[in-house]
Amino acid sequence: MLSVDLAKTFEQMSIEASFESEGGITALVGPSGAGKTSIINMIAGLLRPDRGRISLDGETLDDTARGIHVPAHRRRLGYVFQDARLFPHLSVAGNLDYGRRMNGLAVDLAARDRITGLLDLGALLDRRPGRLSGGEKQRVALGRALLSQPRLLLLDEPLGSLDEERKAEILPYLIRLRDQSAVPMIYVSHSADEVRALATQVIELRGGHIVGQSRAELATPRPPRAG
Repeated sequence: MLSVDLAKTFEQMSIEASFESEGGITALVGPSGAGKTSIINMIAGLLRPDRGRISLDGETLDDTARGIHVPAHRRRLGYVFQDARLFPHLSVAGNLDYGRRMNGLAVDLAARDRITGLLDLGALLDRRPGRLSGGEKQRVALGRALLSQPRLLLLDEPLGSLDEERKAEILPYLIRLRDQSAVPMIYVSHSADEVRALATQVIELRGGHIVGQSRAELATPRPPRAG
């Protein structure tokens, strides 16, 4: 379980947020500037809260009162950004393997085959990122994050840079990850359609504060289109 109780002051905004996530997909929603990305960056360890505590599965990641701050590289979290941030000089296979190598993990062929199959990446393994569509790049970014064996996956508007056709292509893969992967996710979005399709819990933010929390009805999974 992820437990968040934090506060941070920026030049033009103050953030105060307290919530728990017990698995599935917890969506942080709200307009631009609501504090969504800042919150997941604090969960990731890329920002430090001014006050508060963050814990995951009983491990304290931040506790300002006790002077605890676990560095980002030791938190074992996956992060998928709006732009896939793949390495252009590596093949899809090389990009997928990067997270494992950077975390010093042993080769796990079964895990690689499972994630490759889950995201339909088998036909893309020899390609370079320059030969991939936007939706394919995001699938590779998801696979790379999952193969690093994260305890939690953070997704910062992963469909935000895609056109409607590419969004429709990748959304079923995210539903599949939610239903078939044991990795909980925090999903940042301002798209009501994405949230309705994906989220098991919704946290609404405005002006750096939580203004609503609710459980969500799950969408019926649709089979992803091959490609």
